[in-house]
Amino acid sequence: MKPPQTIFVCQSCGAQFKKWLGRCADCGGWNTLTEEQLRPEGGGEIAYGAGGASARPYTEVDLVRVARRSSGFDEFDRVLGGGLVPGSLVLLGGEPGIGKSTLLLQAAAHVASTIGPVLYASGEESEHQIKSRGERLGLDRPPLYLLAETCLERILDEVGRLSPALLIVDSIQTVFSLKLQSAPGSISQVREAATELLFSAKRRNLPTFLVGHVTKDGSLAGPKALEHVVDTVLYFEGERHHSHRVVRAVKNRFGAVSELGIFAMTAAGLRPVPNPSQLFLSERALNVPGSAVLCSVEGSRPILVEVQALVSTGNYGNARRMASGIDHHRLSLLLAVLEKRAGLNLGAEDVFVNIAGGITVSEPAADLGVVAAIASSIRNRAIRPGTAVFGEIGLAGEVRGISQAGLRIKETAQLGFTRCVMPEGNRSPTDNVPGCELIGVRTVDEALTELID
Repeated sequence: MKPPQTIFVCQSCGAQFKKWLGRCADCGGWNTLTEEQLRPEGGGEIAYGAGGASARPYTEVDLVRVARRSSGFDEFDRVLGGGLVPGSLVLLGGEPGIGKSTLLLQAAAHVASTIGPVLYASGEESEHQIKSRGERLGLDRPPLYLLAETCLERILDEVGRLSPALLIVDSIQTVFSLKLQSAPGSISQVREAATELLFSAKRRNLPTFLVGHVTKDGSLAGPKALEHVVDTVLYFEGERHHSHRVVRAVKNRFGAVSELGIFAMTAAGLRPVPNPSQLFLSERALNVPGSAVLCSVEGSRPILVEVQALVSTGNYGNARRMASGIDHHRLSLLLAVLEKRAGLNLGAEDVFVNIAGGITVSEPAADLGVVAAIASSIRNRAIRPGTAVFGEIGLAGEVRGISQAGLRIKETAQLGFTRCVMPEGNRSPTDNVPGCELIGVRTVDEALTELID
């Protein structure tokens, strides 16, 4: 009998080699190759489409409007693009203990109560543990089916028996298929399980959630191809020392990306935060040097956050630059602009910048808020009361226009701010709001004059 052939597969990128190597030749990862058996030719191929289907002209394809289903959370529906899409495959990633299972259990209870039965398949917890969490969350008695199983074929058998309205698999790294000999969590098993669940979701028109682990560098564990298989990729983020949690979409075939859903973790589970600006500004100290209010936009939602800066004389040879909530490379660029274009001497100063509340802001419109907070701290003078800012800063010291200025201005006025310092290129008479003065600036010097002097 011919022995089974084996190959060595990189667990980071999926590259295959005939012999073991200490370093993957494709991605450069060390000690990432594991031995796996070759899959038999033609085995395990499943198609969810109709057999023998032929291509159709674009003009003859009927446009089907699919009604979305609510998850029970307006914030979660916003990130999904308006709700659950039948037949969609959604990957939810996050750090251990951040609240992924809590969020999905609450959503599963709502779907089970309003639409139909839900199957919650967990490979990490027993039915008793899931039931205990549900009791703490105060869930009713919905038609929610719990399955402690890691075998993919048994999970699919239960799906065929129950015909649920929603399937949740927690987590995809624990699921294995009997068709493969490799261990659960390997790149082959993860890819096989995700592909089979994708076929099941499309064939049964069943919305499916997959829970994914996150590595130390913050990316989803397992093959990168897993993100290409699914329809939507969500990240569940948050600081352990803060009560709020953020769900962010980085890929969505049924809606906009970069949408943000904000929740508050309470003893009774996750609760949506309808007005995040009030949450992030609730503990802001007034008339304190080094504090600026920035109007950021995440997806289609404007959010006001506080930018804090502390500039102090360094006691060591090299000045330190530390940033929390913004890119530290962007901070170095802005410090160089302040020194060269605004005449602020920061070469020997330690600079610390923080976005209060633990939220991360990555858009260029945050530049003016960071610069304003740093200048306020080094001059030890508070920014004028009732002022909010936004704008991108170029290397020449110019304040450049940004997108969605109208949304930012409306949010600023609704929160009671009376002045808004913004790029001159974005100032328009149509954006005027009663009670809020719009001040357009062209350079960093003009902005600092309006904010501090």
